[in-house]
Amino acid sequence: MEKIINIHIEKLPEGVYLATSDDVPGLLAQGRTVTEALEIARDVARKLLEARAERTGSVDLSSVGDSFDYPLIVNA
Repeated sequence: MEKIINIHIEKLPEGVYLATSDDVPGLLAQGRTVTEALEIARDVARKLLEARAERTGSVDLSSVGDSFDYPLIVNA
């Protein structure tokens, strides 16, 4: 089942993007672009959530519903 995770993206002085999340402790992903950082964050989040589910038997995150807001980033 798909879950919603809030991700914080920050551009570092080195020019790379860092993705973290208060929803998934330990999530840390770095990419050359926002898209790359988000792709890596998705993989890291999946692994962290699987590990949490194995330890505790559950994951307390909101499920994706029939409708939700999603910020779309475009080059314009």
